[in-house]
Amino acid sequence: MAPPPASDRPDGGRSAEPAPVANGQTGFGNQFATEALPGALPIGRNSPQRCPYGLYAEQISGTAFTAPRAHNRRTWLYRLRPAAVHGAFEPIDNRLITADFSGALTPPDPMRWRPLPLPAAPTDFIDGWFTVGGHGDPGQQSGCAIHLYSANRSMRDRFFCNSDGELLVVPQSGRLRILTELGVLDIAPLQIGLIPRGLRFRVELPDCVAEGGTLADARGYLCENFGAPFQLPDLGPIGANGLAAARDFETPRAAFEDREGDFELVNKFLGRLWAARIGHSPLDVVAWHGNHAPCRYDLRRFNVLGSISFDHPDPSIFLVLHSPSDTPGVSAIDFVIFPPRILAMEDTFRPPWFHRNVASEFMGLIQGVYDAKAEGFVPGGASLHNCLSGHGPDAETFLKASQADTRQPHYIRDTMAFMFETRLPIRVTPAALHSPQRQLDYARGWQGLRKHFDGER
Repeated sequence: MAPPPASDRPDGGRSAEPAPVANGQTGFGNQFATEALPGALPIGRNSPQRCPYGLYAEQISGTAFTAPRAHNRRTWLYRLRPAAVHGAFEPIDNRLITADFSGALTPPDPMRWRPLPLPAAPTDFIDGWFTVGGHGDPGQQSGCAIHLYSANRSMRDRFFCNSDGELLVVPQSGRLRILTELGVLDIAPLQIGLIPRGLRFRVELPDCVAEGGTLADARGYLCENFGAPFQLPDLGPIGANGLAAARDFETPRAAFEDREGDFELVNKFLGRLWAARIGHSPLDVVAWHGNHAPCRYDLRRFNVLGSISFDHPDPSIFLVLHSPSDTPGVSAIDFVIFPPRILAMEDTFRPPWFHRNVASEFMGLIQGVYDAKAEGFVPGGASLHNCLSGHGPDAETFLKASQADTRQPHYIRDTMAFMFETRLPIRVTPAALHSPQRQLDYARGWQGLRKHFDGER
């Protein structure tokens, strides 16, 4: 069969090449070495008596010192001032952020939400978080929290550090310019960013009206991982290639700010926000080496695998990253995507089948339409199917797929949905449970599924 014309391919024939990170370094979990000034990195040792340029040596650890070499995360920083130079922390308003899920009364019903409303006041990236739910405890380094964000102004003289967990950032609308201690990371919709636990950063919103852009706000999704750091999955019988390639993850090179003033450092610690005054920018790292570092990945580079004979495969074949648990073969968190792809299975119900999953599934939509939901699930919205709750295609999708001609391949174009999947139930916050954005009629889409049984084969 001849290849389809460009207009019929899942990407519409457009180039999927993203803009590179400025002077970026490629590879997932690599040991990087980078300096913003020549000779700033000590040679042959980590902590010499006197560092070049009068810098301070400091290590940040992402795992225990004795973790196996293949999983050990740490980075040595060479900076203008140590991270300890700041005022005392005081508690501040958490707004709609929480990590306490112990008292959440969560019904087993499937749930769905419309996108967050526009912020009514100037709101930066941190103030714009809205916790949907989660489980576990950051103090026990176990579990996760799932947030939405909607923001309309940049963080200028404010910096953030998350002591509770690693942060997976999934923009849906508007670019994020994340300035970190280890360099600058620009991420746009259809890209993701991964910010290690404990790293300090601030976020600018170049597409928002307040910054000279055209968008009223920037919005997206966050998965806060309290447990083991995200890693690439093993490929097993897939072989050596496929899914997300390590070489497509990009980490920035060293860049630093030498800036003094009256700034605020916000720390998320044990589920609460704390703030301290700091007289200089904490993004003052001139050189660094290690693997506890931020990175970004373009979802359009994911190598989609699928069935070419019969049956719809399990969603695990769409796995980008996962956080392992203490049970072999079982992830604490999976990050799964549903990108443009070709469905070629014959005599098969091609959308995802009806199912009750032992894991819990939080879904978001970045663009387009999700193939199992023809109505109501819009970009920027979200859905939750907790463990063993029945769900699947709505009535309209079922009818269409049941009558489709499966002798021809079906091209799913211009879409990108994703899923944060966890092995434990996701406890929904009261704010999310009673949110005006929650679609209380969500389950109506299944009520039109009538009985077709006629007693004969």
